[in-house]
Formats: sequence, C-alpha cells, structure tokens
Amino acid sequence: MRIITANLNGIRSAVNKGFLDWIPHQNADFICLQELKAQAANMTQVMQAPHGYHGYFHYAEKKGYSGVGVYVRRQPDQVIEGLGVPEIDAEGRYIELVYDGLSIISVYLPSGSSGDHRQAAKYVFMERFFTHLDQLARCGREVVICGDWNIAHQEIDLKNWKGNMKNSGFLPEERSWLTRVFDELGWVDVYRRLYPEATGEGYTWWSNRGQAWAKNVGWRIDYQIATPKIAATATEASIYKAERFSDHAPLTIDYSHTF
Repeated sequence: MRIITANLNGIRSAVNKGFLDWIPHQNADFICLQELKAQAANMTQVMQAPHGYHGYFHYAEKKGYSGVGVYVRRQPDQVIEGLGVPEIDAEGRYIELVYDGLSIISVYLPSGSSGDHRQAAKYVFMERFFTHLDQLARCGREVVICGDWNIAHQEIDLKNWKGNMKNSGFLPEERSWLTRVFDELGWVDVYRRLYPEATGEGYTWWSNRGQAWAKNVGWRIDYQIATPKIAATATEASIYKAERFSDHAPLTIDYSHTF
C-alpha cells in the first residue's frame, strides 16, 4: 500500500505546475491533499477525480482558503468530513475515509504564524484534535493520518532550530503537544520510525523568502502518523523534490499492509 501526502498551496496552482501529470507515475493507493484553496465550483472534472481515482474533499467556507481532500483508487465505505466542531469545520481541515479495518485521514492543522489570534485558533484545534486522536486510537481500525501538522517536532526537524524557538511551528507548547500524541496516545511518526536520525533530507517545507529552497533551509512539518500496527509495516519513505508543485514537497510512504 502506497500513501502520499502533499500540501499543494492551491490545487489550481499545483495543477498548473504539473501535479496531475505526476500522479499516474506514482502508483499510489491514497493521495492526501491539503491547502486546496478552492471550492467545488473551482474544481475541474480531472481535479475532482484524476484518471483511475475517486476524489473526496472537505472545502473551507472562505474562498481561496485551506481545504483538504483524498484521491483514492477504491471507494470507501464511509466519508467523514470535519471534526464536528463548527468553527474548525468551517475552515475545511479534516476528512476521513473509512474502510473495513482501515481509516485514511487528510488533515491540515492551522498555522499560527500570521498573528496571536491564529496561534490561539491553533491551540483550540490542538486541544480538540487531541481528544479526537485519543478516540481514533481506540476505534479498532488501523489509521494513517496524513497532513501538514504545522509543527516541527524535534531540533533535527528544521534547519534553523535555534532561531525559531519563539516562532509558531516550533514553540515548546506545540512540540510537547506532539510528544504527548506519540507518548501518551501511542501514535507513531512513520518517517521518523524509518529514519530516526535523518535531518535535511527529511524536510518537506521551505519558506519562499530568501533562498530557503536553494540552501535547504527547511522544516519537516508534513507527516504520516499512524497506529502502531500499520506503522510497523512501513518499509520505505521518500520526499519528492525533482519538481516543485508548491512550497511543500510530497511525502510518499510504502506499507506492506494490504486492505
């Protein structure tokens, strides 16, 4: 089973940069998308369902903002849009595809970098999501949660960690929350399980300012976080950098798990 997660920073922009042309060569079972920046009316037929795939989406109410989706070969038994929290769900941040014994989720945590009000909204999301993660961990299905978590967990997860200790995305409160997700709830950071000491090759996001991409001044904030049993079946992960579809790079992980 191959799963890809990709923050597109606008699906229309990513398509113009060749994202849909790239998909057929990946042989992926699931492609989780974040930051669509589109509503249904903006989506062409091929954006909604590339050849060989069904598409499912949770759009933000605000135009040109947020939104998540999943492309999948096999139709799910159930699709869950949102967390059931109106102020969070209005931003289009969560979609879950449910199969017999398996859930695949695309999630997009808020960024707090634009101001205190958005950092406060991020903390609200984290609090509500922690409860949901606890419930998911006990649901009896294997679960893989793909997405842009907007948190670099450890010092090895970003280039300039010393200079970002007071910045959103690397705040002590955010990092300790993610530690609790792993240590208290039992979720597994699949990439880090496979490559416990990887540094620069693990980055998935680079600022558009300065020469961050050219100098590989990046952050690892895009994750596949899974329940322990399915996480243990992960065999290989890769981050695609040969083309740039957005300011993030797609993260692909192969699992020996079948469904």
